[in-house]
Amino acid sequence: MRPIIEFCTNNMHHGTEQLFKKLEQNPDYDVIEYGCLGNCGECFILPYALVNGEIVAAPTVEELEGAIDRKIKEIEAMLDLLGD
Repeated sequence: MRPIIEFCTNNMHHGTEQLFKKLEQNPDYDVIEYGCLGNCGECFILPYALVNGEIVAAPTVEELEGAIDRKIKEIEAMLDLLGD
């Protein structure tokens, strides 16, 4: 299963646009940008994205990239345990 990573256009003021473009180049991910993801409180405060529908946030874009990588590995490990 390819991870789905969703970004909010309104969160781009945190610098997530560069991360969006970087992840979009990875053929193993489905990366989508939306006008609004409905998490305005999170969006205003921190860089964030949704990974398979779960909020992943961090204080900086660099840390967000690491958090997204960890979340994807966590999801892959769970799928391996379930045998999918």
